[in-house]
Amino acid sequence: MAKVSLIDIEKRYGNHVVIPRLSAEIADGAFVVLVGPSGCGKSTTLQMIAGLEPITAGQLRIGDRDVTDLPPKDRDIAMVFQSYALFPHLTVFDNIAFGLKIRRLSRSEIETQVRGVADRLRIEDYLERQPKALSGGQRQRVALARALVRRPGVFLMDEPLSNLDAKLRIEARSFLAKMHQEIQTTTVYVTHDQSEAMTMGDLIFVMKEGAIQQAAPPLEVYNNPANMFVAGFIGSPAMNFLELSPAGARLVDPANDFDIEVPERLRPALSAYHKPKVVVGLRPEALRPAPRGAEPAGAPRLAIDVAQHLGHETLLDASRGPHRIVARVASADDSKIGETRPFLYDFDKMHLFDSDNGVNLARVGANAGANK
Repeated sequence: MAKVSLIDIEKRYGNHVVIPRLSAEIADGAFVVLVGPSGCGKSTTLQMIAGLEPITAGQLRIGDRDVTDLPPKDRDIAMVFQSYALFPHLTVFDNIAFGLKIRRLSRSEIETQVRGVADRLRIEDYLERQPKALSGGQRQRVALARALVRRPGVFLMDEPLSNLDAKLRIEARSFLAKMHQEIQTTTVYVTHDQSEAMTMGDLIFVMKEGAIQQAAPPLEVYNNPANMFVAGFIGSPAMNFLELSPAGARLVDPANDFDIEVPERLRPALSAYHKPKVVVGLRPEALRPAPRGAEPAGAPRLAIDVAQHLGHETLLDASRGPHRIVARVASADDSKIGETRPFLYDFDKMHLFDSDNGVNLARVGANAGANK
């Protein structure tokens, strides 16, 4: 095992900068997920760690070694690709053993290591088959076994589950998380799927345009996002954003009869904020229609546009003027399309964001209004 240090890493193609001075440290034994939309630089970052893409500037260290200019074979890493990249003409045994044979290990040692990792990944019954005789999930395990058998210091995964169907993806996520708990190898995992990031990583690096927007444990990213980009990307359905005007301890849109109270914990940040608009962020689970017969005066009233019944829950799409929200409610909710209902919101789950740069005001505290 080994820690990975990226020190002012930069990647350019000609004059086009893809990764601008990226710095991060991945602790020994950690499972870190690089997540973000297509084109954010996550796969390029992984390929630079692997040595598949040259680093334009900066330094990459694995353990105590500077590996910036070393070829992949000398970096003590193993990689699982999105396409699995198995040799179709070789058996499962020979696919797993391929790297060991190149390293000229003895036949008995290869046999021991291959069967050991196959047993751990529950593919010992498929060792004599060829990849074409395996399911997608089984092929994915063979690709993992081929990487694991080398006992690398760092394990790199580039969207290895993207070719699996929804059911297999859920099973594979659980399997990979359990595998990491057992082997404790430093792992860097790339995905655009925020559900994978939330369920698998010890630490999430949320990326946009080659820069890390936030690096934190999954629940920290979800409950305390650094900015609107992180808040909107992590979570499904995405966080609701409402642009309103500060008015003391309230946020209003008089033209659309919209008026909500700001919780006590956010008032200091709001009082230090001096812009005409602020963005309110509320997760879908923080919104719900008021109970019938107990509808409080002054609660924002929104029209129910769509009701998505998912069995275990219902998603309500509602709107008033330019303000649109999605609320996650119980499956027994009786809201009807076309009716207008007052909505309640959870004070503890409200966020305020700068209307210009998207920064979470609660994270900058008293300095929130400095950038006027």
